[in-house]
Amino acid sequence: MNRNFAIWVVIGLFLVAIFNLFQSQPNQKHHATLDYSVLLQNVKEGHVKDVLIRGSTVTGQLADGSSFTSATPPQDTHLVKLLLDHNVRIKAAPTEEEVPGFFNMLLSWLPMILLVGIWIYFMRQMNSGNKAMGFGKSRARLMDDKTTQVTFKDVAGVEEAKQELEEVVEFLRDPQKFQKLGGKIPRGVLLVGPPGTGKTLLARAIAGEANVPFFSISGSDFVEMFVGVGASRVRDLFDQGKKNAPCIIFIDEIDAVGRHRGAGLGGGNDEREQTLNQLLVEMDGFEANDGVILISATNRPDVLDPALLRPGRFDRQVVVPNPDVIGRQKILEVHVRKVPLASDVDLSVIARGTPGFSGADLANLINEGALLAARRNRRTVSMAELEEAKDKVMMGSERRSLVMTDEEKKLTAYHESGHAVVAFHSPASDPIHKATIIPRGRALGMVMRLPEGDRISMSKERLHADLAVAMGGRIAEEMIFGPDKVTTGASSDISMATQMARRMVTEWGMSKALGPVMYGENTQEVFLGHSVSQHKSISESTAQLIDTEVKRIVEEAYTRAKKILTDCKADLKLLAETLLEYETLSGEEINTLLKNRKFSRPKSVPETETARSSSIPAGGEKTPRKPRKKS
Repeated sequence: MNRNFAIWVVIGLFLVAIFNLFQSQPNQKHHATLDYSVLLQNVKEGHVKDVLIRGSTVTGQLADGSSFTSATPPQDTHLVKLLLDHNVRIKAAPTEEEVPGFFNMLLSWLPMILLVGIWIYFMRQMNSGNKAMGFGKSRARLMDDKTTQVTFKDVAGVEEAKQELEEVVEFLRDPQKFQKLGGKIPRGVLLVGPPGTGKTLLARAIAGEANVPFFSISGSDFVEMFVGVGASRVRDLFDQGKKNAPCIIFIDEIDAVGRHRGAGLGGGNDEREQTLNQLLVEMDGFEANDGVILISATNRPDVLDPALLRPGRFDRQVVVPNPDVIGRQKILEVHVRKVPLASDVDLSVIARGTPGFSGADLANLINEGALLAARRNRRTVSMAELEEAKDKVMMGSERRSLVMTDEEKKLTAYHESGHAVVAFHSPASDPIHKATIIPRGRALGMVMRLPEGDRISMSKERLHADLAVAMGGRIAEEMIFGPDKVTTGASSDISMATQMARRMVTEWGMSKALGPVMYGENTQEVFLGHSVSQHKSISESTAQLIDTEVKRIVEEAYTRAKKILTDCKADLKLLAETLLEYETLSGEEINTLLKNRKFSRPKSVPETETARSSSIPAGGEKTPRKPRKKS
């Protein structure tokens, strides 16, 4: 940059010098400097036509047309009298400071130089893709070898997706193998899955395995306020890809630009739809894009334009789901490569206890465990830190600073015990993982249940068991403290139960009165605060019948939970008293307590949440608030 600036400075000075040279040469031929005595002699001989007197400087024109300059002595009056006597026209001007010719010329040409400089600056900006004026240039980033040094060994838990993408890698390595049999490289691969499942990492792994250039860009980078800019960027992106073929172009969150056309307020002429049209043309094969593979990622495939998803554009749609228990264990093994682990760490236990976790959630769990061990000045991360990190990710951070009264702590203990006892005596319910009355997140207490394996679908029996467990907290409050002492703590339980029952009726066909039919809800479109239209999916009588069925299902769950707690009231009191003493109990401890009617915790307990909580006396905290609880 400094070299270019110096070159431009030298060029500018050279042009100024040339201009000054040509400006001064014509005047030097007809301009002379006369001595004062010579000037007087020329006046006497009548060779001077007119003069301009400026202080002690006299300039004028001789009879032959040439000009002259001369200097007069201070306070000289003889020259003026002589000029008048010989009828020479005299002009007078005030004295001014003399400005050198170079600077005078520079000042006169300064506006023009500034205009030329500004023009050169904008031209250079427009020709550079990363500058402010490069509107039409693609903003794709070309990842270097260090950045893209990711292979399939670094991606775990998505074995089926990797198998589908290995063919793309093989084609990039040896395209002739497929072309001999008439096979064509897939133009586009769409990665579909929930957030955090590793879609971007998979795309980088393809480039790393095939050892080809990797262009990365977000879908929002195409759309600007100026119409036509997005389409220009799409053209420039594919031009860059062709120059670097074979290569991979990765567009993250393609739904930002690939949404269904005609769904917005701009009709078919807005910037986003023009960008999408250009993307469709580039992928359609009007020009040869051999060696350029477009990989896109989204978690909203339902909003994409159908023309974008057809074969010939996105030939393959690869689903990247949340990992199963085996996949979670492999992902944990990837993330703990650089984490020193203690000898008691069993990643299979962590994997079984984290159903529904994505790869990003598992990475966060390992990071939280490492941070917790560092705060405790440990040299390795033990199972205790990982278990506590798992509870923090799943249930939220502990709020031990929240002060609770004895009465509220007792009420919370019975509320959570009601959930736990109903779950323990419901065979279809998930096993209890942990029960605590330590505030976490927004909850004042919590009973956490985890399935024994990965749950793909839910049976009707299981749903009814979950509804009964949700009602257990409110029923326990009524039985122990009376109907007038119930609190707002069951609000989230009631909300969850109502939503589940409604889905059983309207979506899952689990109501005999309504049958296996899908029922939508009446919708109302609102524009600028005013209702503009109303769409009815069901009749008023059907809506009333749905409400009746939802209420019936929830009330049946309430009755079922009340019968369990009435028959097992001793279990409820025993568990609540134990929770008041230890504050946190694991699922195994709860099973032992309710089966054997006694509970003992070893004295040498590791520093986990349960051990630390057992040393805190009951009733040592108070709170004026009653956050919602979760079952």
